[in-house]
Amino acid sequence: MTQPSSPVTAPPATATVRVSRCEQAVEAVAEVLNGLNVQSMCFALVFVPDSLDPRDVARHLAALAPSGTFFGCSTAGQITREGYEDKALVLLGFPKAHFRCCSALYRSLRPMSIERMASEAETLAARFPKTANWKRMGLVFADGLSKQEDLIVAAITAGLGDVPVFGGSAGHGLAFDETFVLHGGQAHSDAALLLLLETNLDFRGLGFDHFLPTSTHMVVTHAVPEERLVLEINGAPAAEEYARCVGRELSELSPRIFAENPVLVRNGQTWHVRAIQQVTDSGGLRFLSAIDDGLVLTLGQGTEILKTLENGLTAPSSTGQAPDFVLGFDCYLRRLEIEQNGISSEASEILSKHKVLGFNTYGEQHLGVHVNQTFVGVAFYPPKDGNPF
Repeated sequence: MTQPSSPVTAPPATATVRVSRCEQAVEAVAEVLNGLNVQSMCFALVFVPDSLDPRDVARHLAALAPSGTFFGCSTAGQITREGYEDKALVLLGFPKAHFRCCSALYRSLRPMSIERMASEAETLAARFPKTANWKRMGLVFADGLSKQEDLIVAAITAGLGDVPVFGGSAGHGLAFDETFVLHGGQAHSDAALLLLLETNLDFRGLGFDHFLPTSTHMVVTHAVPEERLVLEINGAPAAEEYARCVGRELSELSPRIFAENPVLVRNGQTWHVRAIQQVTDSGGLRFLSAIDDGLVLTLGQGTEILKTLENGLTAPSSTGQAPDFVLGFDCYLRRLEIEQNGISSEASEILSKHKVLGFNTYGEQHLGVHVNQTFVGVAFYPPKDGNPF
């Protein structure tokens, strides 16, 4: 567990934060619910560590607080008021005074119909009465192993129109075996969750990484798009060619090498990371985002990750106010790089100072695009009248 070297900042005024590090689900749930005013909450987000079974967490939440509305997912790490953690059950409560919400659960993602998902999102928005002068956003939490997040976020964004969409893909540590989203008192795999929110708080979307393109380019010459699998790059076995391009032996390829040597794709004037998950037994490369034949990949070069974290989280409102808190979705590969470079305490201190609360993801959703190795967040600002409730 990483602890910051400086005192923890004050808790947010417009949300409730509860954390438990108990090793049993029933005890952890009881601790985060103890004394919680569930009736005052519109909803709560729950982020589950890989040390707890999400199915047990969901069951105990439903049993102990049947009137509460709990959503969330399994994670590859948590972000608490102390910064990065690994074994913390995190509950973030959003009060009725500042939030309204409705939800939709999408099951059986493979195969999925983009048209159906977009239509259902549009219907959900149409049936959710608008509140004068309140603003809307969408939050998406998806099975991080579904290989469908690109299509999911594109479909939901199309259905919601001009409503901004943010979110993260569920994880399970570094196991890559099974991930879950929480909805309706249950934990669901092969599923995606949409929360449509209204708030009277000002908010601002955040999205940044710390990579710049280099002059090294690679072309995908054989891919299996539905599996996010690349078999050949530049006409050679994919893993071997990637290793050659980054100056490593094939046997050296690991999550650390992938984190430090990402590949980027260009979309207009913007570069997005296409993160590599693993080398397959056949010598291919499995990715965490969409991949296809003919795609040009550009090797990325890292800049100062702590500096970009500090700069990216310094997000004053139009009136100069600092955020009351930031709901954060931070790629597990970013955290892995931070840990491997021995700067976890410094990163946790920055996250704590900027009141970031959230989890480490298997992928991030930012304004209609599924991305990797990126920090995505929503900064919520104090109420304009100064009264938190």
